Amino acid sequence: MTEPLVLITGASGYLGRRLTRRWLDDGCDVFLAVRAVAGRELLERELGERAGRASFVVVDLDGENPFISIDEGTRRRITRIVHGAAVTRFNVEPEVARQVNVEGTRHALELARDCPSLESFGQLSTVYSTGLRPGPITEERYDDSAGFANAYEASKWASEQLVLDANDVPWRLLRVATVVADDDSGTVTQYNAFHETLKLWFYGLLSLIPGKGDTPLYFVTGAFVADAVVQLMEPRVPGGIYHVAHDRQESLTLSQLLDIAHQQFTEVDDFAKKRILRPLLADEESFGLLVAGVTSFAGSLVTQALANVMPFARQLYVDKEVDNTRIRSALADYVAPDPTALVAATCAQLVASRWGRRLVDA
Repeated sequence: MTEPLVLITGASGYLGRRLTRRWLDDGCDVFLAVRAVAGRELLERELGERAGRASFVVVDLDGENPFISIDEGTRRRITRIVHGAAVTRFNVEPEVARQVNVEGTRHALELARDCPSLESFGQLSTVYSTGLRPGPITEERYDDSAGFANAYEASKWASEQLVLDANDVPWRLLRVATVVADDDSGTVTQYNAFHETLKLWFYGLLSLIPGKGDTPLYFVTGAFVADAVVQLMEPRVPGGIYHVAHDRQESLTLSQLLDIAHQQFTEVDDFAKKRILRPLLADEESFGLLVAGVTSFAGSLVTQALANVMPFARQLYVDKEVDNTRIRSALADYVAPDPTALVAATCAQLVASRWGRRLVDA
């Protein structure tokens, strides 16, 4: 019998790299789909000696048949596929999101159907694929009637529909919350809109933030996501939808986040000397008027700061109650970190490294 193989698309991305290391540490062989040769070189450097147990394929999801170069022998070895390749920018153009995120998922499912030994197919999605829907968000299918904050969310919803209708594929749909740190220490090696928004505030470029103070925010670490995905891809785990997230009782509100971050920032001399205040929260109508009023100043710092926030601003007014009952049942070692401690540690690390520009002692 040939050795089983785990295929990871988007392998050179943040979660793809973490999943690669996890499966290699578990003794599995991996087949890594990357967008460019540079992604392969990055992984080979990171993996070191372990790279010998990894195979690579360059895949462009914009193509008509991106996985055509995967030969029949490799397809017969593939037992698990994690489809993580996607454009994750909140300001992604709708057509790019459709081509890469939606059509890319269609191609990944076609590949899955051509892998006779496949035991599980995992689609990485987001808890915000449920759009602007308030109230309880359970681990089930939703329509698009609530609308979306941006094209990224809409494309992830559309991608989910393809997976949910793939009755001939042993799928798991994994909706991931916002990754704010690598682990509970607060170390950050991948920056997203969460980190960039805090950066704008720290440097005095953002005195107003959209949202309601009691809006819950759902944060996870990269370590939690990688551990959860590896376990959920086990064939013994039932297929279905899983929220790779913590529930509302284990999460912070927007006001709590701002309080914790402000406390951490004020401990830094150059921040304290500037007497930068905790940002004010703007209601949706006021924020809309502000955006409309400054868009004519294309080169202004205020406009650039708002451009960073605008693509996800509408979500900060939506009171979602994310349920994670199924993942709690599936993971024997499920533990949620103290959200206050996690955010405080993350803010401290961001400040110490100045958002990656300085080395921080281990």
